[in-house]
Amino acid sequence: MKIYDTQTAPNPRRVRMFIAEKGIQVDYVQVDIKNAENRSAEFLAKNPLGKLPVLELDDGTCISESDAICAYIEALHPFPPLLGETPLEKGIVAMWQRRLDGGLMLPVTQCFAHTTGYFKDRMTPIPAYGEEAGKEVVAFYGLLEARLADSRFITGDKFSIADIIALCAIDFARVVKLRIGEHQVNLLRWYKTVSERQSAKA
Repeated sequence: MKIYDTQTAPNPRRVRMFIAEKGIQVDYVQVDIKNAENRSAEFLAKNPLGKLPVLELDDGTCISESDAICAYIEALHPFPPLLGETPLEKGIVAMWQRRLDGGLMLPVTQCFAHTTGYFKDRMTPIPAYGEEAGKEVVAFYGLLEARLADSRFITGDKFSIADIIALCAIDFARVVKLRIGEHQVNLLRWYKTVSERQSAKA
């Protein structure tokens, strides 16, 4: 199997980190999103939404959406578990996965798209909307700061996909100058710990 990937984008990175944590090898094919290679007819045949990453299996089946790819990989390679082991763990991980996607990753990417104009050839940037999205990111940092006051990782004592999503979003947010505050000591402690994992280099 192979992954259609873009090294600089946060969602493809989350899949790379997930796969690195599993210790498995896949082939990566780089797609140039700046020059709209992901809008080509060839790529749209793999994912009609034109989004990355995309997992292509040996039989030609394509799975898009980062969470779906990770769920597939987890089913094939359940250890180490990154989506929870017990029913309770699975529920808590899924809860934080949803929170992080909607409350952090999405605002980060919207802030980037609307304030930088990076995709102005295929969308109409609304800078004011991007600025509001940036405020949502900062607010969510406060939520994570409170959560991590009582928790080693976002979902508890175990590293999970939630930590991967958060790290990828926070790192990408630096592109639009959104950074963890110096006063957010719990979030900074967590960030240092997770950034030191080998998978963070994926």
